[in-house]
Amino acid sequence: MTDRLLIVIPTLNEEAHIAAVLQSLIADAPANAKIIVADGGSTDSTRTIVANFPRVTLLDNPQQLQGAGINHAVETFGHDCTLLLRADAHATYPAGFIPALLDELCATDADSITVPMQTLGPTPFTEAVAAAQNSVLGTGGSAHRTGKGGRFVDHGHHALMRLSAFRAAGGYDPRQSHNEDAELDYRLRATGHTIWLTDKTRIGYVPRSTFAALFRQYFKHGKGRAHTAQKHNMRLKLRQIAPLLVLSSVLLAVVGLGLSLLNPLWLILAAPAAIWAVLCLILGTVLALKARRLPVLLAGPAAMVMHLGWGLGFLTASRQ
Repeated sequence: MTDRLLIVIPTLNEEAHIAAVLQSLIADAPANAKIIVADGGSTDSTRTIVANFPRVTLLDNPQQLQGAGINHAVETFGHDCTLLLRADAHATYPAGFIPALLDELCATDADSITVPMQTLGPTPFTEAVAAAQNSVLGTGGSAHRTGKGGRFVDHGHHALMRLSAFRAAGGYDPRQSHNEDAELDYRLRATGHTIWLTDKTRIGYVPRSTFAALFRQYFKHGKGRAHTAQKHNMRLKLRQIAPLLVLSSVLLAVVGLGLSLLNPLWLILAAPAAIWAVLCLILGTVLALKARRLPVLLAGPAAMVMHLGWGLGFLTASRQ
């Protein structure tokens, strides 16, 4: 049986990005591929833009969550397909992206091909966020964020997957808004399937454009990771424990503020948070010097927002 590709793009108010994403994927996709946009009820012009593209089918995603939309697309359109490509509306895709994934699938015989993600900075603020997210400062050394591809991994940014593996693992958890990809990867490996992180291609990602939006995003990421950890009784990795330690140190510093500033105990309680903040600022400065870009000085504060948002989200979900 010849492989047939199902491409699914979950969207919600993505008028700024969806046209470029569809243009890239249509140019790369095999002639018999199905291209589905699973839209969660966009109120901007996303749906109108999608409707004007040939070869693209617009599918309503009433649950709005990405995983639920992909599951719905697979159930509705995947009966005669063998491969699933998950694409994100906030990403950019290089020429040859899909052929590179298909080649890797054949070469490695893996069940899932994941890709490195490089954050892009089209504005001064997003340039700083990108510098943080493309370094250990903002990622903790995650393989798919630092480009360490060409090997089998536990988890990577989702791209191409055999639908037989997707179905055997049960698809995405439709209740999980964030970290649903890592949660599915856990079940894939538990059912004996393999995940390959390619080094033949990568995607670009445009980050949130304000500190508030960045905090909200990482708060949700932290909650998603907590749900995954609780569901599978997972042990956290060091890079996931670090934001929790950061949050604890900040809470200690807040407690210390309740004491007299003249009390030596205040200095002891505030020291861990102060050390963390100084390290972030120093590393952000190093990134700015390497890039020779003044806006990158905000990489340190951006990383601090990400750490605190993730840690608070994780803690909030853990206490529910």
